[in-house]
Amino acid sequence: MEKIRRYFITLLIGFAGLYSSIGHTQQGQGQNSQQPSQGFLYGVGIGINQEIYRGYKRRTIPLPLIGYRGEKLSVYGPFVSYQLLQQGNISVSAKLSPRFAGFDESDSDVFSGMAKRKSSLDGGIGVQYRLQRWVFEADTLIDLLGNSKGQESKLAVGYTLRFGPVLMEPKAGISYSDSKLVDYYYGVRLNEATSNRMPYHAKSAFNYNAGLSLSTPVFFGGMTRLGIEHHWYDSSISDSPLTDRDSGVSAFLSWSKFF
Repeated sequence: MEKIRRYFITLLIGFAGLYSSIGHTQQGQGQNSQQPSQGFLYGVGIGINQEIYRGYKRRTIPLPLIGYRGEKLSVYGPFVSYQLLQQGNISVSAKLSPRFAGFDESDSDVFSGMAKRKSSLDGGIGVQYRLQRWVFEADTLIDLLGNSKGQESKLAVGYTLRFGPVLMEPKAGISYSDSKLVDYYYGVRLNEATSNRMPYHAKSAFNYNAGLSLSTPVFFGGMTRLGIEHHWYDSSISDSPLTDRDSGVSAFLSWSKFF
């Protein structure tokens, strides 16, 4: 169970990196007055991610990648986005995004005797604004399956730099998770409490992240992307008896190409 869940979570990281890579490639093409690529794409990658739950260290998993890019519809694995509005530099899209963040008691000793926390499917609206090399993004997603009954909102800003065939983007963001979402994944219910695991009701959380990504089309006729991101978690999460860290690092390397 642990290996399967970790595989899917890391797979999502790879798809997210692929999504960002394709978007930046198209932005660069747009600056050169070229039409963005469309169609099916495939690729491979590897992802490494630190866990903040007790009993987890890190995971390193190879990633198969596949996706589709159309004029309005984008499908990258389990991530789906459909553009609802394009007005100048502003675009509004409907989004679907699975949340593989749950656990069961077989995943770690810290979860022994606890009820399963299920993965879910999030859906909502995303807004993007481009100003020359700056990219501003805002997303709000809610739990469509009602597992946590929570929601998450994100704000991010990135800046694109080009060095010959290499595209570099530093990016920083902040996210807000309401108390229902945080408590579902990091809280400890009264009937789950033990002498070593006190009951815990998690409140809403503001989390921060900053990262850097590099992408280039020079290898094997496709797009290669390397990314690293640091995450800082709110005390509402780091104070949970289920966690032993207040920050973590994720990284990935991927290669993709249109059919």
